[in-house]
Amino acid sequence: MAKNNKIASVLAFEKKLVPSDGSFYGTTWAKRNQQATPLKLQEKSVRGTISNRLKKALQADPLKLDAEVEKPNLQRVDSCALSTEDDTLKLSFTLKILSGVESPSACNKEEFSQSYYKAAKKYITEQGFTELAKRYALNIANGRFLWRNRVGTENIEIQVAIKGEPTLIFDANQLSTKDFKYSSPDIEQLAAKIAEALSGKTDFLLLDITAFAQVGRAQDVYPSEELVLDKGNSKTKKSKILYEINGIAGMHSQKIGNALRTIDTWYPLSDDDYLEVQRPIAIEPYGAVTNLGKAYRTPKAKADFFTLFDKFACGEELASIEEVHYVMAVLVRGGVFGESGKE
Repeated sequence: MAKNNKIASVLAFEKKLVPSDGSFYGTTWAKRNQQATPLKLQEKSVRGTISNRLKKALQADPLKLDAEVEKPNLQRVDSCALSTEDDTLKLSFTLKILSGVESPSACNKEEFSQSYYKAAKKYITEQGFTELAKRYALNIANGRFLWRNRVGTENIEIQVAIKGEPTLIFDANQLSTKDFKYSSPDIEQLAAKIAEALSGKTDFLLLDITAFAQVGRAQDVYPSEELVLDKGNSKTKKSKILYEINGIAGMHSQKIGNALRTIDTWYPLSDDDYLEVQRPIAIEPYGAVTNLGKAYRTPKAKADFFTLFDKFACGEELASIEEVHYVMAVLVRGGVFGESGKE
């Protein structure tokens, strides 16, 4: 791709939604505000069965198939579960919202910096981050950041503490994760606080967020899984390693952040897409959804971040306000967006 001389070759934005890691605790629903016990990881050694696809030669020979399935599938894995007395998972983390999205953390082209600044300030003046803030607020209130721990729960309560103000309490089971239509005074209050921080009316906002999910007595809960790049061939090594923080089961800040920025319902649907409605996907430059192996925002469709950002930052009008919302959401996400001179 030829270099666009209008775009800075060195260009970076710091993220403006900064979550901490989340810590896991066990408690009971009745006493969720009084007591909680840190959850520890447990190691299990299990003898599984062969369940992967076999070569056609093995499938066609019953004797070879019998011999193959008789082989033990030995595994050592981490797991995490509530105690036999507890029925509720407590997940606690903090979220800092920063201002200053109109100023790149690095930019080597003054003309571009000024052009982008004018475009960003216009958005802040006219929109005030109200749409993005409401979506971030709803993703806090609906407990999307619980991920698999949100499924099959009797009750989910989200508590959001802001210094000097009464704690906001949300019933997450009453909120959908499929759209952002819901509204309430508490949602609007939280969204207004987030919008004020993003738009620079306040320097920053710090939220202390606690989620209680009543999953059932002694049930498994699901911390983040570590990425093990070198598993080796040794049978003594664990095949699944879960995340812990000073001995307490935890969730990666990146995973929490991904949930909070799952607000993109503006991406184009292709003619062969089976989705009847646009479910929210995480804000990404190419709309990448890795577990589906698909990018919803492609340069071919002119819907990717770089195509839209280059126009926006150079003062051109985008086709819709939704495209502008998306561009600003990527900048809130942060990243390195300079124009490379390589083909």
